[in-house]
Amino acid sequence: MKTIIINEFGGTDKLEYIELPEPLIKENEVLIKVHAIAINPVDVKTRAGKGMAGRMKNEMPLTLGWDISGVITAVGSNVTEFAVGDEVFGMVNFPGHGKAYAEYVAAPASHLAKKPSNITHQQAAATTLAALTAYQGLFRQAGLKKGQRVLVHAAAGGVGHFVVQLAKHAGAYVIGTSSAANKDFVLGLGADEHVDYRSQLFEEVVKDVDLVFDGVGGELIRRSIAVVKPGGMIISIPSGVPAEIAEAAKESGVNAFFFLVESSGPDMEVLADMLEKGIIRPYVNHFDFSQMDIAHQQQETGNTRGRIVLTIL
Repeated sequence: MKTIIINEFGGTDKLEYIELPEPLIKENEVLIKVHAIAINPVDVKTRAGKGMAGRMKNEMPLTLGWDISGVITAVGSNVTEFAVGDEVFGMVNFPGHGKAYAEYVAAPASHLAKKPSNITHQQAAATTLAALTAYQGLFRQAGLKKGQRVLVHAAAGGVGHFVVQLAKHAGAYVIGTSSAANKDFVLGLGADEHVDYRSQLFEEVVKDVDLVFDGVGGELIRRSIAVVKPGGMIISIPSGVPAEIAEAAKESGVNAFFFLVESSGPDMEVLADMLEKGIIRPYVNHFDFSQMDIAHQQQETGNTRGRIVLTIL
């Protein structure tokens, strides 16, 4: 099978196409013929030696990637919820070695859901790590309630565009930041307000929010403290929240913390139901599996609307 590996961390020139045998599956796994793969900022960070690199550095050569959609070709002896021929999608073994940049992937059945018939494999692959991050952050971590006010930084991005849709569906008042070029896109997702981060300081026009969902990190976390109500939260997903910023937030009665998504079949089933009903919809940038280097370079710009998805024919 075609597989993309890296033998060392570095630039996109380290992405190497090779042929490997199809993986063997364990009793609780299924073998998936992959039709589409999505990539994330963590993919490019890991390739470069950051992200998940510290956890995986002793497993070289690495097959990167976690987000897939495809068709089951074999099932383990203990798997009862899926059968050969089922179309499935999910985020595989995160955080861990997902090995998704391949034509065939061995995946724990507990990390998957059946793909709705009314969406493509590309749309399904797009609704994995980013959508799970949005869902788990909003509802598992923040316990979002109807009527709360949510500020979404990078609202047009992979995670952000799902946060806007999910928060709005839950009955929240949603404010999204992005460039002016993405204003109509963000409002079209359901945001009630838009802030152009290039021409406005969000802390001058936003106040009294219950939750900030931050997809940018850095100094933006500190700046966000001023707009959150006492008792509110700041969830930052790109990196950790520095101790001094967390302490400054605490002094203002705000809980600022880093959150890392985890693979979950039950949560994927919730997202599958929402996809089927049209409650959420991914924005997909299409590439071919042969263009993984270009896809990584696009992801690294930090200016991608929605998700990047690669098709394997």
